[in-house]
Amino acid sequence: MSSLPPFQSASSASGAAVAGVDCSVLVPVLDEADTVLDLARRVRAAIVPLGLSYELIFVDDGSRDATCEKIREARTIDSNVKLVRLRRNFGKAAALSAGFDKALGRLIVTLDGDLQDDPGEIPRMIDTLERGGFDLVSGWKHERQDPLSKTLPSLLFNWATRKLAQVDLHDFNCGFKVYRREVLEEVPIYGELHRYIPVLASRRGFAVGELAVRHDPRRHGVSKYGWDRFYKGLLDLLTVLFITKYTRRPLHLFGAMGLAGLGSGLLINLYLALRWFQGETLSNRPLLLFGSLLMLLGLQVLMTGLLAEMMTHRTFRRTDSYSIKESLD
Repeated sequence: MSSLPPFQSASSASGAAVAGVDCSVLVPVLDEADTVLDLARRVRAAIVPLGLSYELIFVDDGSRDATCEKIREARTIDSNVKLVRLRRNFGKAAALSAGFDKALGRLIVTLDGDLQDDPGEIPRMIDTLERGGFDLVSGWKHERQDPLSKTLPSLLFNWATRKLAQVDLHDFNCGFKVYRREVLEEVPIYGELHRYIPVLASRRGFAVGELAVRHDPRRHGVSKYGWDRFYKGLLDLLTVLFITKYTRRPLHLFGAMGLAGLGSGLLINLYLALRWFQGETLSNRPLLLFGSLLMLLGLQVLMTGLLAEMMTHRTFRRTDSYSIKESLD
């Protein structure tokens, strides 16, 4: 079976229809040899009763153990199992992107390979998507089976993301999600932005829902994430907020900061000018230097915004500014 081109155009959706795959289950794995066979068995047990055609895609993100051998073994048991092997460890976002480019299904399910996400929840996730009219349903690890060193930073991170992004989800970090194919055709994923797909999709007008799912304790291997995930996540959140709010209107951000700096500098220097007219010596006033620097910085930021507007004007594509759900001609 030939693979589809990357998620970039509606033509890939028609290709999926021709392929006749209802559901693609995508699992990025890194050193998860102990879980692959059990995970493949449980995915099959969850989907077959639904009467859906499916494929189970394991993306090996540079494993150093026997993960690939176990995936090949699973494929001898179930021909729906597929393997995408990356040359080295590129990270979860890259692994997901590689899997999305290979997926054929009209629905895409993602879950982690450590068996903390229960594949038995897949039918409920799909049912919630279909009955609720959602385009994306994200799992919520309501009763999370992880140590406090992971749960407390995650609670803080999710609270901050929910407030800043204004998307009402409890668990942005949960890898257990189900998407309609068109979501992934329009939402670009790079860097570490995979956890923000619901935010990016919501800003494009897609309906995003949430479902509390079972979360099991880790029985094999060790977690691949540390405390650095927290601050990286916050930096990525700033990226998401910028590209969703200001990509097509950068002067609204840079202009506001530039005018604030320029205006503050003008007020300071106006005050000092009045004191100078009253006979006060300003050569020893640090405030004069500060006001001048604020004016210069404000002008520089304002010019940066104008240059960004020029670049936006040159590269603008009308299709980037909207998303069509239905068209009757």
